[in-house]
Amino acid sequence: MEIWFLITCTICISALLKPFFDLHNFFTKATKPKTKLPPGPICLPIVSTLWILHKLSSSQFQPWLRALHARFGPIITLHIGPQPHIFIFGRDLAHLALVNSGALFADRPQPSPVSKILNENQHNISSAGYGSTWRLLRRNLAEKVLHPSRVTAYSQARESAMQLLISRIKAKGDAVNLVEEFQHCMFHLLLATMCLGNDLDEEKIKEIEDEERRFLLALNRFQVLDFWPWLTKMLLPNRWAELLGRKRHQYEVFMPLIQARKEAMKKVTDKPYINSTYLDSLLELELQEDNANEKRKLTDAEIVALCSEFLTAGTDTSSTSLQWIMANLVKHSEIQTKLFEEIQAVVGSKSKEVKEEDLQQLPYLRAVILEGLRRHPPGHLLLPHGLIRDAELGGYLVPKNATVHFVVSEMGWDPQIWDHPMEFRPERFLGKEGEGFDMMGGGGEIKMIPFGAGRRICPGYSLGMLHLMYFVANLVWNFEFKPLNGAEINLSEKLEFTTVMKYPLVAQISPRG
Repeated sequence: MEIWFLITCTICISALLKPFFDLHNFFTKATKPKTKLPPGPICLPIVSTLWILHKLSSSQFQPWLRALHARFGPIITLHIGPQPHIFIFGRDLAHLALVNSGALFADRPQPSPVSKILNENQHNISSAGYGSTWRLLRRNLAEKVLHPSRVTAYSQARESAMQLLISRIKAKGDAVNLVEEFQHCMFHLLLATMCLGNDLDEEKIKEIEDEERRFLLALNRFQVLDFWPWLTKMLLPNRWAELLGRKRHQYEVFMPLIQARKEAMKKVTDKPYINSTYLDSLLELELQEDNANEKRKLTDAEIVALCSEFLTAGTDTSSTSLQWIMANLVKHSEIQTKLFEEIQAVVGSKSKEVKEEDLQQLPYLRAVILEGLRRHPPGHLLLPHGLIRDAELGGYLVPKNATVHFVVSEMGWDPQIWDHPMEFRPERFLGKEGEGFDMMGGGGEIKMIPFGAGRRICPGYSLGMLHLMYFVANLVWNFEFKPLNGAEINLSEKLEFTTVMKYPLVAQISPRG
């Protein structure tokens, strides 16, 4: 209802302002540079933006994008608000932009009013512009948390999280909602060990997990607020209040834990303890922003935003990918059997777990994970990219003020590179083609980029792959998964923060051995 109310109001306002725009165009037409944007559907000012925003909040956006791709080709333009949005479907064009011209396409778009609130004015890694702040934040994460030595140090915590997951599955009986269990255990691992490092009880972990989940699921509701904020503040004041309230509540949930960590750091001199978590590194970090003369510490609100980003990126995408992979193993029992037999040949029938050092000897496991990421990428679009200057791509102008979107799903489903792309076939990643497969855009071409490519590639892609391989291997080793009551596994999609199963996987689970 609110969308059509906004449409009616904006059409009336547009009609009143049209004479002034016509007069402005008359005087500026002679000096306006000629541009050749990529093709796209006809743009009706304001109305087109509202229509697209309505599509974005529904399950029809992805099918609509695919239809536009089929009609207009590998690069298209949609006019959403005052700036053009360029959607890139072609693998070759993506390689040219992200790899060959990585620095040119490494920026982020100017933040909208809503994203300024959510990301503390671009003070997190995913939204920061291409500059010194982004480099410092990303380097800090890479060195203090994601460095191979640090990842290895967390191996015991991963083992504990796996044992927690297995015990919770056994306690639930035959029918288990896998994504809920995996989300909880991953959140436990990332929050209590890698991020905050406090001794958190189960109730506190669940409180933060629930808050982050509610926050993520509410994001789509706030997109409409970015369209003429002065208008939406008058027409949708309750939604603006909800946005600010959720942000404030997130801060209130995190700050006692952050403050407790500050106090603990003052009382100890054990350097390994002090530098053992992501939060520790953020408390010590000194930020010198672009065009600033002096360094400063991160604010509490910026630390909350960075911790939230770390937890969301590490939990939601991994749990979504795991659910899709396990759904296909339930649907295709022969693949599950083949994977179990490979694990058995490596670890032996008496072993109770698959250890991290065993993973490199399991090529079929790796193939299953890669096929899951290709067929069901958790994000069908990369985070939006911006440009540091105008560029030409595929014979078209991509202006500096454009927001550039790379459509990951279409690249992984391209029939020119993948035989029967909509089928789940791990074997395509075995043999010569699978050896050393590069999903980061190297080797002169892009075949699939579930973690992105180029300078903005997800910094945690190695950790993400490790978590998926480790958890899938141990789940298959410990349990046999079958469809519940013989029902067909429904692989329909819906968009939340990531692209998830429309009907969450509930499987019949039997302990092995």
